[in-house]
Amino acid sequence: MSLTSSVGLMAIFAVDLIDVFFISMLGQDALAAAAGYASVVMFFASAINIGLSVAAGTLVANSLGGGADVPAREHAFSASMFAIAFGILIPLLTLPNLDVILALLGASDDVAERAADYLWIVLPATVFSGLSMTTVAVLRAYGDARRAMFPSLTGALVNGVLDPIFIFSLGMGLEGAAWATVAARLATMTMALWPTIRLYNGFAIPRTGCFLYDIREGMQIAFPAILATVATPVGTAIVTREMAKYGTDAVAGMAVINRMIPVVFAVVLALSGAIGPIMGQNFGAGRNDRVREAFFDGVIFAGVYVVVVSLLLFLFRGQIADFFGAENETRDLILLFCFPLALASFFNAVIFVASASFNNLGHPSYATWVNWGRHTLGTLPLVLIGGAFYGAAGVLIGQAVGGIIFALIAGWLSLWMITEQAHPLKQLTCRFQLQRRMHEMYHKVA
Repeated sequence: MSLTSSVGLMAIFAVDLIDVFFISMLGQDALAAAAGYASVVMFFASAINIGLSVAAGTLVANSLGGGADVPAREHAFSASMFAIAFGILIPLLTLPNLDVILALLGASDDVAERAADYLWIVLPATVFSGLSMTTVAVLRAYGDARRAMFPSLTGALVNGVLDPIFIFSLGMGLEGAAWATVAARLATMTMALWPTIRLYNGFAIPRTGCFLYDIREGMQIAFPAILATVATPVGTAIVTREMAKYGTDAVAGMAVINRMIPVVFAVVLALSGAIGPIMGQNFGAGRNDRVREAFFDGVIFAGVYVVVVSLLLFLFRGQIADFFGAENETRDLILLFCFPLALASFFNAVIFVASASFNNLGHPSYATWVNWGRHTLGTLPLVLIGGAFYGAAGVLIGQAVGGIIFALIAGWLSLWMITEQAHPLKQLTCRFQLQRRMHEMYHKVA
């Protein structure tokens, strides 16, 4: 599960990184900065889609684990409807207010205009990415990790092929990268829906009463998951705004770093998604010893991986900076990330694993509080202090320190929760309440 997920994630984020590389080849720092601002705005839309996919995966997996195939298919349908609704609503609310949003992030003049042009093309395709993320979560709930990987690989291939064609051959520049992204999202959605419908008949239209039930119960998981995920772009927006004070080079450097992190640490990001169902199934079986073991195994694995990758980044830091043609402040920030700030990704991994335990052990609100705390109280004051002492580099250092503090809090809270909830059958979790009330609802409808 972790391997296939990491391959898919790495493919997606590698193409994002290649986008930055192609854009940097145009020789205009303003374009790289515009891509950085646009990525922050897009991150908000992606965060909502990720939150919906977390809820979809949890509901479908719990129902399948309990032998309730029909409710699982109905949950999948309801989740897909939510994804479509949010995919339409987000652009409608965001696009008319782009000038205000980009100004709040610190973008101005030509950079803001270029970022807006990019977003007017990409944001309407949010519905494609939302539906694909939700459907991939359903495939993973069925345990089909291999087919859940193919949509991401397909999208990455389409994006990677079309990027140079649109950007250079057709001379479309940044807008070409945007259209390549739209095409990739459409391809990803198609590849996700085909096996889900064809092989698993994964969607079933629920009756009215059951659909209303799905709205009530599903949102109890979805909203905390969405809020927790949205916290990440909020923190990114705070850092971006503070980084903007130090010029275009600083923002361009941060844009490169933000695209590098999910590529080089894709395995860590994938681990959190893979370990969640393991925790949830063992918790439902009353095997809290295995839940605790999964937590520590995940943290240890993440630690080893982060150290190895950080060592490689350190050894090739010069070549990495040269690859992006980085100079001045941009180069300094990339070198700082390669060592020692890359090591701080371990603490982000602890937060990911802890959040997976919160979501799958019936307490998604814990993940919400931890993530919002990390990206507000653990970000704003520390980046302000870091910036005051060390400039643009201090902003990144402050952000890393906040991650360390909240990783310790999240890890302690997760272990406390696992220990306290030693008898899940005695104190009904969301999973058992869900199945019980679903059966009651079916009897009423029948």
